[in-house]
Amino acid sequence: MSTTYHGEAGERFGAVADAFDRNFADFPELGAAVTVFAGGRKVVELWGGVADPATARAWERDTVVPVFSCAKGIVSLAAHLLAQEGRLDLDAPVSRYWPEFAEHGKAGITARMVLGHRAGLPVLDRTVPFGEIAGWTPVIRAIEEQKPLWEPGSTYAYHGHVFGFLLGEVVRRITGRTVGGYFRDAVGEPLGLRVWLGLPPAELAQRALLVEAEGRPPMPPPEHILTRIVTMNGAFAFPGLDEPRGWNDPALLGMELPGAGATASATGLAGVYAAAVTGIDGSPRLLTRETVTDAVREVSAGPDWFGFDAGARWGSGFLLDSAFRPMLGARSFGNDGAGGQFAFGDDEHGVAFAYVANRMVGHGDARATRLVTAVRACLG
Repeated sequence: MSTTYHGEAGERFGAVADAFDRNFADFPELGAAVTVFAGGRKVVELWGGVADPATARAWERDTVVPVFSCAKGIVSLAAHLLAQEGRLDLDAPVSRYWPEFAEHGKAGITARMVLGHRAGLPVLDRTVPFGEIAGWTPVIRAIEEQKPLWEPGSTYAYHGHVFGFLLGEVVRRITGRTVGGYFRDAVGEPLGLRVWLGLPPAELAQRALLVEAEGRPPMPPPEHILTRIVTMNGAFAFPGLDEPRGWNDPALLGMELPGAGATASATGLAGVYAAAVTGIDGSPRLLTRETVTDAVREVSAGPDWFGFDAGARWGSGFLLDSAFRPMLGARSFGNDGAGGQFAFGDDEHGVAFAYVANRMVGHGDARATRLVTAVRACLG
């Protein structure tokens, strides 16, 4: 076995280990991990490299790292679980559950529109100061005051942070719990998954620290709407990772930022999707086949409100198999993160996958795609 990595890959999945090893030589990686479940059982769990470049602390089996918008998969899972239980109608107005949301032309917006990035609310006009975001309510009031940027449902554009706060408030109105708390109660704690929306203080010291890859494209100017979307109008320092309010800042990681603030291990993140599509080690699957069919029905694709087409396809809250993020087929669904992290599940193939890393290359970069290609080859 190469000294690059640790862990195990089942005999049928040796090609995944080979691809993981090559990633360290070809990109290069700093620290990374990949986990694959098949039929509800772990068949690949590999990790390697450095979690903290300042101290040369090694990446371990349970190392967690910020996974950015992979958080949207957790929020979407929560929404679909509530829909499956009959507690949330994805096609009913959000205002059924949150009456104040209907203000300023938002009465017709449904949860499905939000899940498909079609609500017209990709960014907020009001800047919520960093110190108030953890209080939740200031962000919710800003959403209530916001007017849609387009006729809801008529087009789409990525909803960044608003996605998580908006759907998170719907979950809170229904369950009385934050979406991160609901996820931990319903999924994370029962299954022992190392995935959080808001990292517990006890986990901070052992997390992996993010590093920008050389040559990563710069962000547009602060006033640019794309920058406003990903930084919540400058509330977060991005890509200022090590600055106050940057993504290595414990104060930021400890907040519940459900659109882009998950922290997870590869095995924890893969476990979310394994639990959803097959169950884990004999436990029942969380999402029925009918629920997955609803989730993978295409909602948004092609040129967005900006006129930009990255080749992505969106179902209800999840990326679908596409040129932007190749997966396994028509029933694959997942989400990726700003540093290149990626996770998905597929109930037709009975597979769940997650790749995480701390050298940030970008959405849709080739590291995870190479690993998914290897998984596909192993499945024959």
